[in-house]
Order: sequence, then structure tokens, then C-alpha cells
Amino acid sequence: MRSLELALLGAGKVLLAGLVFGAGLPVVYALAMRALTIGTTTVAGPDGDGRERRSPLGLALAGVLVAVVAGGVVLGLVLIVAGGFGKAVSFEHVVPVVVDK
Repeated sequence: MRSLELALLGAGKVLLAGLVFGAGLPVVYALAMRALTIGTTTVAGPDGDGRERRSPLGLALAGVLVAVVAGGVVLGLVLIVAGGFGKAVSFEHVVPVVVDK
């Protein structure tokens, strides 16, 4: 019975890692797109068409979230390329650094 408990514990850890790494960046990107609508107002022009005016707060928040997504993509590429060259990425001092294995 202990082996079933350990298997489920391991499956839970894999599921959590998959959600964080697999779905985490798309969720952050979706939040960035949603942040673009924060404070958005629609203004009617003289021709009757509506124009959207975005708020600086929404634009800034969306920019920060897109930068987080871009950083995650770049970090993932660095991990893949470093592994291909026989190197490793160390997070010893918080900042990722490529080191020899």
C-alpha cells in the first residue's frame, strides 16, 4: 500500500510541475492580454466609429507580463542549448549562469 501512496505523490509532483512549466507561461500571456483592457474607454469619433483608448496602467502591466513570458522563453532556450553543448545552467546566485557540467 505504501508503493501506491508514493506513486500518487510522485504523480502529483509531475502534475504540479507540468502545470507550472507547461501552462504557466500561457496563463501569464493571457493575463497580459487581459491587462490591456484595464481602464480602456471607448470614444465615439465624429464619423460614428468607436475608438478604444487604452490606459497607461494597463499598457505598463501588459508590458511587464509579456516581458516575463519572453524571459521564460529565453531561459528555456538557454537551458536547451546549454544541454546540447554539454553545459549546465546554475541558479546558485539567483541569476542563471551557464557552467560546465
